[in-house]
Amino acid sequence: MTAAPNYDPVSLKILWDRLISITDEGVSTLIRTAFSTVVREAYDLSVVLLDTDGELLAQGTQSIPSFTGSAPSTLAHMLARFPPESLSPGDVIVTNDPWMGTGHTYDINVMAPVFRQGRIVAYALSVTHLPDIGGQGFGGEATEIYQEGLRLPVLKLMRGGKLDQMLIDLLRVNVRVPEQVIGDVMANVACVGVLDRQLNAFMDDYDVADITPLSRQIRAFSERALRGRIAEMADGTYPGEMTIEGVDAPLTLRCAVTVRGESIAIDYAGTDASVRHGINVPFCFTNGYSIHAVKCVAAASIPNNGGATRPIAVSAPEGSILNAPPPCAVAARHSVGWFLPTLIFRALAPAVPAAVQADSGMINMVNFRGTHRNGRPITTLHFASGGFGAAAGHDGEPTLSTPSSNAAIPIEVWEAATSITMTRKALRPGSGGTGAARGGLGQEVFMRNDTGHDLVVDVMGVRTDYPAEGMHGGGPGAAREIHVNGRKVGQKGRFVLAPGDILERYEAGGGGFGDPDARPADKTAEDERLGLV
Repeated sequence: MTAAPNYDPVSLKILWDRLISITDEGVSTLIRTAFSTVVREAYDLSVVLLDTDGELLAQGTQSIPSFTGSAPSTLAHMLARFPPESLSPGDVIVTNDPWMGTGHTYDINVMAPVFRQGRIVAYALSVTHLPDIGGQGFGGEATEIYQEGLRLPVLKLMRGGKLDQMLIDLLRVNVRVPEQVIGDVMANVACVGVLDRQLNAFMDDYDVADITPLSRQIRAFSERALRGRIAEMADGTYPGEMTIEGVDAPLTLRCAVTVRGESIAIDYAGTDASVRHGINVPFCFTNGYSIHAVKCVAAASIPNNGGATRPIAVSAPEGSILNAPPPCAVAARHSVGWFLPTLIFRALAPAVPAAVQADSGMINMVNFRGTHRNGRPITTLHFASGGFGAAAGHDGEPTLSTPSSNAAIPIEVWEAATSITMTRKALRPGSGGTGAARGGLGQEVFMRNDTGHDLVVDVMGVRTDYPAEGMHGGGPGAAREIHVNGRKVGQKGRFVLAPGDILERYEAGGGGFGDPDARPADKTAEDERLGLV
C-alpha cells in the first residue's frame, strides 16, 4: 500500500487555499443562478466540501458560520439513509428536516457525492434559505412543526443525473412562490455540480490520488492551532447567564464553559425549557453557534474545517429551548440561537478579557408576504443589521451583520422585487454604547407598502427589551424598535401592513467596551463632529 503523502507547510497552504477557492466558486454559482433575493443578494447560504471521513474540509468564505458545526451531522444523516455503496454518479440528496439540517425547514440541504474513477472521494454540500416552504410562513407564530411548512426527510432529488419530477411537483404545489423555490433548489444542484468538477480538476492539477489524507493533514493543522490557543487560557469553569426576549415571557439562557488543558466544554444546563412558539432551537443550531463563538475568541483567522471543531464539546438538556425535540416549532430558532456567542463571550470574559467583545445589536430579519403591484406573489425576507459590539482598542462597526453573515439587499433590487418603497435608510445617531471603544451604530430603515395590497409582516425582533450590553465598563447600545406609521408595535409577532402604511425599523446599537472616561479626547470630538453620539 502506498503511504499517504506528507505535505510540507507551504504546499499544504497552497492546496488548502485552492480547496477554499473551489467552495468560493460554488458560492459564486449560487449567487449567479439563484432566483430569490434571499440567496443572490443577501447571501443566506453555505457551501462546503466534506471528506470520506464525513469531516468538513473547506467552507466558502461567504457562508453562514454556524453551518460549520451542522454540515457533518447533515451528511451523517444523509449517509445513514443512503450509504456510500448505494450512491451513484449523478445522485443528489436533499433534506430540510430541522433536526437533520440547520435547524428549520426554510434551509434546503443539497448533497452530491463526488466520484473519481468509480469511487467516492468527497461530498459536496450546499445550503440555502428558501423564500418559502408553505405553512404559516416564516415567523415565530407556529406552535408545532407541522404548521411550519413542507418537511422533507432525506430524499433523492436526482438519480444518476435524472431529476425526480414527483418531488419537484410536490414542492411546486406547497409553496407560494414556486418559481423562486424550485429555481433556488436547482441553483443548489448547479452548485454541487461545480464543486464536483472543480475538485476533480484540482486532483488532476496537483496529482492528488485521494482527498481524505490531505484533509486529515489540514484538519490536524487547524486542530493543533486551536488547541494551542485554548491552552493559553486559564483552566476553570466560567458561568454565563443572560435574559432575552421570549414571546409570552422573557427567557433565561445559562451556560458553564469549562476550559481544561487544550479543550473546551460548553454545557447549557439550567437554560429554560422549550416553549409553544417557533423560537425553539434544535441542537444542531446550538452546536454550530457554540463552535463559532469559541473559534471567534480563540482562532478567528483559521479557515473553517472539522479540525477547528474537535477541541470543543457542546451539550444541552433535551427538552430545553436549546435542544428542542420534534414536534417543537423552530422556524425562528435564530431569535434565541443567535444569542449564544454573546452568552459565551460573557462567560469567557474573565479568562480572556481582551479577546471578547461587547454585545452586538445583531442582524434583524423581517418577513413579508403579499402581492406585488404587478399581481405576482411576494414572499421574501429583508435583512438589516444593528451595530457591532466594541472590542479592546476597536470601535464597533456600524450596521454589521452578526452573528450571521448576511449581506444587505440593494435598495433598487428590493424595490423592484417587492414594490415596497424604501423611504429612509440612515445611521441611527447615538445608538452605540459608550466606552473607551464605542459601540457600533444601528440604522433607521423605513419602508412604505406601495404594493396596493395588504402585506402580512412577521417580525422576529431581538435586542428589543434587552439592549446590547457593554463589556468591562462600557455602556449599552440603544434597543431595537419597530413602528408602524409612527406608533410602536409588538417586536415579535405578525401584523398586516395596509397599502400606504410605513414600517419603521430602528435597529439596535452595539455595546461599548471599557471605561467611557478612558476614551481619547480626539476620538470623542470626532464622534461629536460626525454626529455619532
